[in-house]
Amino acid sequence: MAEETKDPVAKEVESRRKEIQMALKLLFKLNMKLTDWDVPEANDREAAQMILQVMQEELDKLKAEVEAGKYDNY
Repeated sequence: MAEETKDPVAKEVESRRKEIQMALKLLFKLNMKLTDWDVPEANDREAAQMILQVMQEELDKLKAEVEAGKYDNY
């Protein structure tokens, strides 16, 4: 889609894409660091997979809320 044909909301969200990506990665890395501090002997790959699972579950809940119209008049 050409930039000039995007609606204002799409342009706004696209302009913040990197910020959203960085915030998500920061949340993941922070939780990895906290897990490593609290459980130094933890298997990091297993911890990462578990953290991603929690994050995915929460994203799925948010998606369901959006689809149910919870944010229609935010």
